[in-house]
Amino acid sequence: MPGPPRRAATIYDVAREAAVSISTVSNVLNKPERVARPTRERVLAVADELGYVPKSSAAHLARKRVGRIGVVAPFTAYPSYLQRLTGILRGASGQQLEVGVFDHESAATAATPLLASIPVRGAVDGLIVMGSSIEQVVEERLLAHGVPVVVVDADSGAFSVVTIDDFGAGRTAAQHLLDLGHRRLGYVLERQEAEYESQARRRLGGFREAVAEVSGATLEVVSCLGTAAAAEQVAAGMLAGGAGGRPTAVMAHFDDLALGVVRAARALALRVPDDVSVLGFDDGPVADAADLSTVHQPFEESGEVAVRLLLQAMAAAVAGAAAPQRQTSVLDCSLVQRASTAAP
Repeated sequence: MPGPPRRAATIYDVAREAAVSISTVSNVLNKPERVARPTRERVLAVADELGYVPKSSAAHLARKRVGRIGVVAPFTAYPSYLQRLTGILRGASGQQLEVGVFDHESAATAATPLLASIPVRGAVDGLIVMGSSIEQVVEERLLAHGVPVVVVDADSGAFSVVTIDDFGAGRTAAQHLLDLGHRRLGYVLERQEAEYESQARRRLGGFREAVAEVSGATLEVVSCLGTAAAAEQVAAGMLAGGAGGRPTAVMAHFDDLALGVVRAARALALRVPDDVSVLGFDDGPVADAADLSTVHQPFEESGEVAVRLLLQAMAAAVAGAAAPQRQTSVLDCSLVQRASTAAP
């Protein structure tokens, strides 16, 4: 005669078996940056062994017809990820999918740019991770459990990636300003806490290379936190260098920072673009509203491509087939000239 059904594991069981406090288990699952890596690995291994499912995800185990995908991104740090989410929702429409959204700290401000922990068993049938790489130990867990994953706007050696050519886009931005005749250029870079080859650094690398190829062209780079106010502050110092030393054109890592440069110019009674051209990156709603020249990123398209790749991987997992071959989808960017750039 079969015995009674096995009791579902609880957070108390995980804490006891891992020899940690309940708050530590909670932090591992929700705020992993607060927990040392060896402890994280031990807690995650115990959670997997016990089959622990957080209460918010337990109801999903009863659903057989509707798949659930998780979308992890720094939504509160960068509005651009909401545009990518729009593409994801459009791609998921009519696909019997439930989309769960998980906010994550910006990779630029995190002590480690790696996504440190994701609940696996029973929580989601597939994951789209945007704007942050995944820590190796978590990649290994996801692979071991057969969880389909697609990474957007970040790197991964294990999963399919949807991205842009940041280096090439940086060159495109510089070429626009150089073709207009600018030779004294500035660049406002978002400061990052961890040392890694980020999209921001690749973009600056392309910009710097294009400038270096033009005789007599110079480049001044300043960095700041990722807000318009911070950009305004550092740009004020850059633009106050006098007519003989200040840049005649400034590129910003993304549109919000470019608006900070515009405000700094106006505070110094400099006209945009007559005295200084300003170029952004992303082409979000704020760029259109401010008539800002910028480099257009295909945000919604990247979300739709990510869903398509994820659905292919999820279908293979359900069928028990081999996972699709890892793909890298590089989407095109384009220069959008508006009123903020002109010849010097």
